[in-house]
Amino acid sequence: MKPIMNYLPSYYRDIREFRELAGTEEVELQLAEDAIHQLFDDQFVITSGVEAVRRREKMLGIQADPTTETLDFRRRRIVNRYSTKPPFTLRYLQQQLDRLVGPNLSIVSVDVHNFILYLTANLEDAHIFKEVKQTVDTVKPANLIYQQNTSVHGAMGLEEHITMRSVTWNYKLGSWKLGQKPFASLGPEVSVT
Repeated sequence: MKPIMNYLPSYYRDIREFRELAGTEEVELQLAEDAIHQLFDDQFVITSGVEAVRRREKMLGIQADPTTETLDFRRRRIVNRYSTKPPFTLRYLQQQLDRLVGPNLSIVSVDVHNFILYLTANLEDAHIFKEVKQTVDTVKPANLIYQQNTSVHGAMGLEEHITMRSVTWNYKLGSWKLGQKPFASLGPEVSVT
């Protein structure tokens, strides 16, 4: 933005009062320009300022806690609430949770015979946990029961041992007499390396 004095006739540049007025007007015009940019940014949830986020939360009935929730999380929660509109599928719920929690951090499955919706996730943030519950309650059909499974992030070690046993058949086909001997005898376990 050009200084205001550039728009005035040159003989005003030597007058102190006009220089002061021009400086004050420049500050006010800069504030107006910043307000216009913020107004444009507030039209989109991801670039919204604190006041626009607060207004949208009030419209959606969200009780936010600005002392513990980041502005970025609050924006993501609003986008999540706006985008949870029917129709719903398992793939849609998985995409919503990937967007909310992070990709590949949650697994959704359905036991269709027992009408149970399972969600396995490693969630450490209570605010995200509450938003996941809100999302699932909004998305799942009424005939499904929601079952939250917690996963633990960590390493797991596997050890493998192979053993074998010999089998001795005590009878031949057709000659087995009930109760005299077992049908087959197992030898001792031997470790295979």
